[in-house]
Amino acid sequence: MMRTIITASAALALALPAAAQAPVQPPRTVEGQLASGAHWKALVPANFNGRLLVWSHGYSPRIDPPEPAPAQYRDLLLQRGYALIASDYGAGGWSLEQAVPAQRAAVEAFAAREGRPARVLAWGSSMGGLISTALAEQDKPAIDGALAMCPSIGGAVGMMNMGLDGAFAFTTLVAANSGLSLVNVADDMANGRKAQTALDAARTTREGRARLALAGVLGGIPGWTRVDRAEPAVADYEAQLDEMAATFVMGTFMPRNDQEARAGGVFSWNTGVDYARQLALSGRRAMVEALYAKAGLSLSEDLAALAKAPRIAAKPAAVRYMMANYTPNAKPRVPLVSLQAVGDGMTSPSLQRAYVQTAPAAMVQGLWHNGAGHCRLPAAQVLAAIDHLEARIDSGKWAARPPQFVDHTPAPMLRPCTRGGKCR
Repeated sequence: MMRTIITASAALALALPAAAQAPVQPPRTVEGQLASGAHWKALVPANFNGRLLVWSHGYSPRIDPPEPAPAQYRDLLLQRGYALIASDYGAGGWSLEQAVPAQRAAVEAFAAREGRPARVLAWGSSMGGLISTALAEQDKPAIDGALAMCPSIGGAVGMMNMGLDGAFAFTTLVAANSGLSLVNVADDMANGRKAQTALDAARTTREGRARLALAGVLGGIPGWTRVDRAEPAVADYEAQLDEMAATFVMGTFMPRNDQEARAGGVFSWNTGVDYARQLALSGRRAMVEALYAKAGLSLSEDLAALAKAPRIAAKPAAVRYMMANYTPNAKPRVPLVSLQAVGDGMTSPSLQRAYVQTAPAAMVQGLWHNGAGHCRLPAAQVLAAIDHLEARIDSGKWAARPPQFVDHTPAPMLRPCTRGGKCR
């Protein structure tokens, strides 16, 4: 696939006019505590342009102090005149239930202290991208637009179901005697170490590599994931497998302990899933077939083994909780830009594809950064995405794709799920 590329340094120079690059006086700090107990903090520059950016951070098991923006973007945005704000959600872990109202309340607290901003934009990364999406989907949004970066935008249920599929295939075919837990995980870190040990052993044999490829495809792991490696050629299946292996554990054996505790039980399932059909839908069967042939294994026999293996059922009440906290309905009430790297092995790029294809085109646009790694988005791309979102709000229609981004279509999401819709 041909991609037009602009360097990060050149793009940043284009994104920042000369006046915006000049030093400015330090911003004022405004902070407080919400009725929920959550803390918030804002930075207001002397050249405040009337626009407030609401930052939502990604998953953290603990409550971290509120940081209004990541360090690599903060000064650039302040120079442009944006005020920046964030709350600490008042909770750690998969805290969507607390985070969404806390972020909304932080906007109201800022307005009460500083006056109502002319425009409010939500932005966030990973889980924070999902929080920003939730704010955009509220019936009466407190925001005017949203930028979801490297987002878990496929939602808690679909994303974790797809991760379960990859972990299930790996455990069944590669690590049956490793003591791995797929659900009801007592210790996520210890479970991940067991999975990594099994993966390291599997990578040393052709049989293990073939089965790892099958598990990675079912789990939605792309064939490029490492920021320090070039994207493998389309037919270089061995290199693609190495890329998938680099993030397989983090992308499929995702933290479940906190989520299951919040939900009141198991919320992921693979009952009724036809893995032969899933492989066909993936568009990556050729890769798996080639590695199976190289290993002298029968793909049909392994798919039959998966079909016969005991399945995992979810607790309906737990699914309902995770639908509410949070699985998107793909019906944003304000314009939303989703920005993802081509090679993100922790939050599958297929999640962005599924959301963009399901949501109204007039309200959502997906942008692709030609790079790898999770949430390693250059400042030039982030600034360009914000400009793109602002232009949509101003004009009422999407402008042409900015030159910092590439045309890309990732593999499809194999377990799509929307709130109020169907879950595969």
